Amino acid sequence: MQQASVGFHCPECTKSHPQKVVRPGQVTSRAVVTQALIALNVAVFVAGIGSGLETRSAMTIDGGLIGLGQLSNGDVIGVGAGEWWRLITSGFLHANLIHIGFNMWVLYQLGRLLEPALGRFRFGLVYLVAMLCGGFGVLLVSPSGLTVGASGAVFGLMGAAVAVFRSRGINAFDTGLGGVIVLNLVFTFAIPGISIGGHVGGLIGGFIAGWMLTDVGPRYLRDPNLVVGAVVALGAAALAGGILIA
Repeated sequence: MQQASVGFHCPECTKSHPQKVVRPGQVTSRAVVTQALIALNVAVFVAGIGSGLETRSAMTIDGGLIGLGQLSNGDVIGVGAGEWWRLITSGFLHANLIHIGFNMWVLYQLGRLLEPALGRFRFGLVYLVAMLCGGFGVLLVSPSGLTVGASGAVFGLMGAAVAVFRSRGINAFDTGLGGVIVLNLVFTFAIPGISIGGHVGGLIGGFIAGWMLTDVGPRYLRDPNLVVGAVVALGAAALAGGILIA
């Protein structure tokens, strides 16, 4: 028998299934969905800058999240007017360079951690569900304001990371993530102009999605397809709820 990282393996097993050493650089390179999301957000932001302030403002008006509003020409806009896609498009629009820079930096850090742990599809699903839950929170707390940004989805990734740590018996405060979340929530409530509903809604939605995927789902549903289906249902409920309350 030959000693392995966990227990002992027979010589035949060692030859047929050699241990794979995963280096930090390899983990980072696997975060394909994270890189794609960052590239998409940056591309939309650059396109808005390159098109001029007038077009950029139009992108915000046409794609930003709002329950129901009226333009100066009398046109009615918003999710309440049937423009449900704003719950998604608003998550790829940003107000300024600092706004997108901070969101993309946090997305990059969390993506490197979560995407290898959850897998590409499930990571992307958590991101989308958190975005929809954040949008639901926006429409619940401040439906008349025009809201943009990926921060709802990013807060959702923080919540999902807490769920992943929890499923592995790790206290999020021991990793420093718990303190980061608390600090960001303090900023959310203390600084005017920050979307409270988006941040809190995304955080809760991301945690629930991560909890379903890593803890309660495998424990009670067992079938991986049912677990994923439950997370999809959460996103669909957030989308439907946002449309109903707009």
